[in-house]
Amino acid sequence: MQEFLRRNHSSLTEFILLGFSSNTKINLILFSVFLILYLVTLLGNGLIITLIRTDSRLHTPMYFFLSVLSILDLGYVTTTVPQMLVHLVCKTKTISYSGCVAQMYIFLMLGITESWLFAIMAFDRYVAICHPLRYKVIMNSSLCGSLVAFCAFWGISCALVYTVSAMVLPYCGPNEINHFFCEVPAVLKLACADTSLNDRLDFFLGFILLLVPLSLIIIVYINIFAAILRIRSNQGRLKAFSTCASHITVVTMFSIPCMVMYMRPGSQSSPEEDKKLALFYNVISAFLNPIIYSLRNKDVKRAFFKVLGWDKESE
Repeated sequence: MQEFLRRNHSSLTEFILLGFSSNTKINLILFSVFLILYLVTLLGNGLIITLIRTDSRLHTPMYFFLSVLSILDLGYVTTTVPQMLVHLVCKTKTISYSGCVAQMYIFLMLGITESWLFAIMAFDRYVAICHPLRYKVIMNSSLCGSLVAFCAFWGISCALVYTVSAMVLPYCGPNEINHFFCEVPAVLKLACADTSLNDRLDFFLGFILLLVPLSLIIIVYINIFAAILRIRSNQGRLKAFSTCASHITVVTMFSIPCMVMYMRPGSQSSPEEDKKLALFYNVISAFLNPIIYSLRNKDVKRAFFKVLGWDKESE
């Protein structure tokens, strides 16, 4: 695949990632902040995966999807953050052409898969709230596995389209990417060709991969809220709302910055704004996801206390 991408008279063998700043002191501060965020992200998501795997009470569809989300988040940040940390403290900030292609593809694959997974998680909440008596029958293990495979299919195939469409363009210099990793909009600015077709393709794919799942989530939650309003007990309503609040928060943090990044024309983008947006839906979102889900979830906290030997039924 590398030869296919390189044969279109691209003369560059490596790129330089400019990152955030050329100031050494600022980079050291950023290194400390992002290192802490990365380690906490690894710890938080790794803990959720471990708890869901080891505690039989968490062997339900909702927690299965949550464990898949944590796996995606771990891969998501590991694709970009370790390299960013190295570049913050080293003078050499280069990445090979093939490394750039691989990073772009893996990042897109995981991100697109996660976008569709959010829609699947919304459907899971819909079945749990609107059809509670048939929940286990409908959301069986076969369906859950098929739904995750469906998300992965979109991620694998559409990330390939994104990556190939960007990297078949000729890159003849300069080779400085004003970003902290090889993200499509930032790389396209270096292409020695007209990228208007790429802008239209990005908008079209963004519509399919971001707006369609988000629209499905909105439709599902309209039905969920209508069902919740029919619940007579105030306590029952509050419990039903609380099961959806975490998911809505996480979807909002991820989807809105992604839409801004990938659905606007490249000519209207700002490198500094792009880096902030990428930080939000890449680093910050993966960092906050386990916190949002665990702090609002008694089952996860109960499983955590069980691991620590504090197996209490009441929180």
